[in-house]
Amino acid sequence: MQPLKFLALIGVLAILVGIGAAAFFFGGFFNVGADHPDPDIVNWALVHVRQASIARHATDRPPGSFDDPALVQAGASAYSRRGCVDCHGGPGVEPAKFSEGLNPPPNLKKVVNKLQPQELFWIIKNGIKMTGMPSFDAQDPPMPDQEIWTVVAFLKKLENVSDEDFKAWSTAPPG
Repeated sequence: MQPLKFLALIGVLAILVGIGAAAFFFGGFFNVGADHPDPDIVNWALVHVRQASIARHATDRPPGSFDDPALVQAGASAYSRRGCVDCHGGPGVEPAKFSEGLNPPPNLKKVVNKLQPQELFWIIKNGIKMTGMPSFDAQDPPMPDQEIWTVVAFLKKLENVSDEDFKAWSTAPPG
């Protein structure tokens, strides 16, 4: 086969695949229901797009060390007050029943140590499209950056927080 004919064949096949994909997605054949699992290729693509986007946009640096117990305690309080426990649960606290219908909220103990503090900050501040994760910067009033950093401090210490400590910290009035 001549090189030009081969390239023309590849071009025609690419156009046909593009038309087929457009018909599949825009024709309503792709099920967007949260109760219908995505195909593995869609999950793979969504995870990689999300990871690349967060890594590119998460440029804010922590204002200091997360070793201050008062900062971690303030983060636990904010985490509870802002409703994070409703979807993600917390030490000794199960997520609310409605969160079972989300696609799904991550088990934070499994993911927080895989993320850099600036990535957690960016996710909390900006949210994640097409998930239940809201932008806390878009709330009225917006969640201040300093408060977001306290939540990040809490999340980075999450695996070491006891049920009793979380209960005490999350019910204490904000200081």
